[in-house]
Amino acid sequence: MSTETDLTEAKAAYHKLLLGKAVVSINVDGVQTQYAQADAARLKLYIQTLEATLDVTGAGRRRPARVF
Repeated sequence: MSTETDLTEAKAAYHKLLLGKAVVSINVDGVQTQYAQADAARLKLYIQTLEATLDVTGAGRRRPARVF
């Protein structure tokens, strides 16, 4: 199951790729996965999937009712 820790680790790895690190590794459910700079788009997609799973944006929440 995806957790906030998975998301944090993936974002940190993506950041390192953007800063020029050649290869980064993340641990997903006990499995080590490596991403090279050429895989940055795939890692970004994984991050977006985690965000959607964890509802990071809060898009599923309703706004508070306004009182007039």
